[in-house]
Amino acid sequence: ALPPTPTNVAAAASVPDVKQLSLLTEEEQSSIFETLKKLYKRKVRPLEVASGYAHFHSQPLNAADFDAKPMILLLGQYSVGKTTFIRSLVQRDWVGQRIGPEPTTDRFTAIMSGTADERLIPGHALAMQSDRPFQALASFGNNFLTKFDGAEINGSPFLDQCTLIDTPGVLAGEKQRMGRDYDFKKVIQWFAERADCIIVLFDAHKLDISDELRNVLNTLRPHQDKVKVLLNKADQVNSQQLMRVYGALMWQLGKVLNTPEVCRVYVGSFWDQPLVNTENAALLAREKEDLMNELSDLPRNAALRRINELVKRTRSVKVHAYIIHYLRKQMPYTFGKKEKQQRLIGRLENEFVQCARRYNLPLGDFPNLDEFRTNLLQIKDISKFQKLDKSLVKEMDRVLANDIAKLLEKCSIQTAPMDDPY
Repeated sequence: ALPPTPTNVAAAASVPDVKQLSLLTEEEQSSIFETLKKLYKRKVRPLEVASGYAHFHSQPLNAADFDAKPMILLLGQYSVGKTTFIRSLVQRDWVGQRIGPEPTTDRFTAIMSGTADERLIPGHALAMQSDRPFQALASFGNNFLTKFDGAEINGSPFLDQCTLIDTPGVLAGEKQRMGRDYDFKKVIQWFAERADCIIVLFDAHKLDISDELRNVLNTLRPHQDKVKVLLNKADQVNSQQLMRVYGALMWQLGKVLNTPEVCRVYVGSFWDQPLVNTENAALLAREKEDLMNELSDLPRNAALRRINELVKRTRSVKVHAYIIHYLRKQMPYTFGKKEKQQRLIGRLENEFVQCARRYNLPLGDFPNLDEFRTNLLQIKDISKFQKLDKSLVKEMDRVLANDIAKLLEKCSIQTAPMDDPY
């Protein structure tokens, strides 16, 4: 291997061959995905439908959500280098690519591998393809689908294993809310739920976390295990400035994420130009290599990720069903339903606590209080929900206790032995 000198930093941290890293054969992964699809369709989805889960959370999953390649979601304010970062991964341009210092990316773009010539697929057509995991995006309406497309690239080894999602830069002020004809936050939430990895980019040369970006980061809290932070364009500052910028970013992230755990922050410079400052060349090469190794692990861990996501969804559906069941039981049979429902919504935090105690549910599995209240306000009569079928809950418990355990045995985790430091 070449030493990471300023002249060959790119070579020292080139994109690794993700194909050779898969622990499971394609047949083994396909078998696990088929089992997950059957478990979800037969034992999880019925309770989702009965309890109105889609209104409060996300649309039901389809087969393509399980079969899809690992998805990497890129987020950040405009001109932090999201599109340039993607170009460094796929190592070529694509139809519809725009790069510049101004807000160039005004749409969501799924960069995917393709068998035909390179082409750009409109959002409406992409949402109609049953073999793609984007059908549920149709629920966001025409205003969003006109701002969504898919770029197919042929011959990219990275895209043979992963799909990349380029996003519009997070705007400042009212432009974020008024300048877009769709719910940007909910779209981000949808992609975050289905992504295997979420990379949030910051510009080392103009570090700033706006209120709008803060709100986007808050939506990622349920998915913090997927989030990685990249301090991009680090070659544009010297060592002393980089140390200060890194410290400032960690301090701001600590306030936004509000967790005691330290978020992993990668430092790099992802573009095809020579480094501006070469004094940190070796550091940037090692950081880039670490990040690429993380991304290369995604395909081999795809089965484990899908299992993990199904477990999370199953627990969420179970808690949601009990919440609806508990609130429904508080409603009167005849008169005073409207007033009673308003009181329940007003003291929803206390109702959550009571529900958790009655049905022995962990409060950590309960949904965001404000979002649940907002969705509940749109329901005219809680008592109209179906009565909870306890047999469906028991089926889901068996999924967690038995079926998932068997899948994990099939998906045995193999790790390379660590070097003995002594």
